[in-house]
Amino acid sequence: MKHFRVSFIVTALCMAAAGYWGYSHGGVAGMVTALGVAAILGIMEVSLSFDNAVVNASVLKTWDPFWQKLFLGVGIIIAVFGMRLLFPLVIVAAAADLGLMEVWNLALTDPKQYSAHLTAHHAEVAAFGGMFLLLVFLNFLLDDEKELHWLGNFEKKLGSLGKVSSISVMIALGTLMASLNLVTEAQKMIVLIAGLWGILIYVGVDAISSFLEKEEESGSNVGDMVKKGGIGAFLYLEVLDASFSFDGVIGAFAITNDVVIIMLGLAIGAMFVRSMTVYLVRKGTLDEYIYLEHGAHYAIGILAVIMLASMKFHVPELFTGLIGVAFIFAALWSSLKHRKEQAALEVNGSTSLVKEA
Repeated sequence: MKHFRVSFIVTALCMAAAGYWGYSHGGVAGMVTALGVAAILGIMEVSLSFDNAVVNASVLKTWDPFWQKLFLGVGIIIAVFGMRLLFPLVIVAAAADLGLMEVWNLALTDPKQYSAHLTAHHAEVAAFGGMFLLLVFLNFLLDDEKELHWLGNFEKKLGSLGKVSSISVMIALGTLMASLNLVTEAQKMIVLIAGLWGILIYVGVDAISSFLEKEEESGSNVGDMVKKGGIGAFLYLEVLDASFSFDGVIGAFAITNDVVIIMLGLAIGAMFVRSMTVYLVRKGTLDEYIYLEHGAHYAIGILAVIMLASMKFHVPELFTGLIGVAFIFAALWSSLKHRKEQAALEVNGSTSLVKEA
C-alpha cells in the first residue's frame, strides 16, 4: 500500500479541487456532478493506461534508483500538465491560429468550441500516436533474439522476421499508406505527415538509445551517463506516454467539456498508473509473471490499430480500455499456469532423484 500513498493524497487533493470548482459554478448539484465525473475519468484513465504501466516497468527495472525517481517525478509532471493539459492547448492553438492564453480562455469560457477544435484534428493525432505505438509493438514482436514466446511457435516464427533489416519500419509505412483511405482527400497530406513524424520520432529515439548504448560499451563518459539513467529510454517512455494519454484526453470530452475537471480526473488516473509502475518495478512482478510484458505489448498493438481506425470510425473508450485489460489478464493467467507447470516439473524431478538414490 505504501507505493500508492502519494496517489491517494493526490486523489484527495484533486477531488477537493474538483468539488470546489463544481460548487463555485453550480452549487451543491455542480459539486456532486464534478466529483462523480472526476472519479469516472480517473477510473477510465487507469483502465486505458494499465498496459502503459507494464511497459514502463519493463524499461524502468534496468535503471538505477536515481533515474527511476527522476522519471516517476518529472515524468508525472510532464504526463499530467504537459500531455493532459498543455499538449491539447498547443494543438488547438496551432489549428485555430490563436495564442495559448486565448485557447486557455476559450477552454474555460466556451469548452464546446474548444472540444470541437480538438476533435477536428483527431485524425492527425491518431496517425502520430498510432504509428509510434505500432512500432513499439512490432519491434517487440519481430525480435529474432527474443527467447520467451507467449504464443509458442507462431510467435517464434514471427520473431524470426526480425532478421530482415528495418522490417518494422516497412510494415509501419505500409500501414500508414493504407490508413490514408480512412480519411478524406483534404486530410490525407496532413495525416501522412503526422504519421511520418510518429515513425521518425520512434526511429530517432531508438537511434539515440543505440548510440548511447554503444558509447557505454566503449567505456566513454556518455556511456557512464546512460548507465546511470538511460537518456534514450527516458525520451522513449515520455513519447510512449504521450501516445497513450492523448487518446484518453479525446475520450474524456465524450464525458464532459469542462477542461479543469478533465485535467483533475486524468491526473488522478495518471498518478495511479505511476504508482502501479513503481509497484511492478519494486516487487519484481514482471520477473514473477513472465508473460505480463507480452500481454502489455499485444494490448499496445491493438491500441495502435484502434487509434488508426478511429480516424474514420468511432470506437467506444470502454472497449479500448477493456480490450487492453483483457490482454493483461490473459497474460497473467498464462504466467500463473506456467509457474504451476514449472513447479510440477521440479517436484517430479526431485521425486525421480529420490527414487534413483
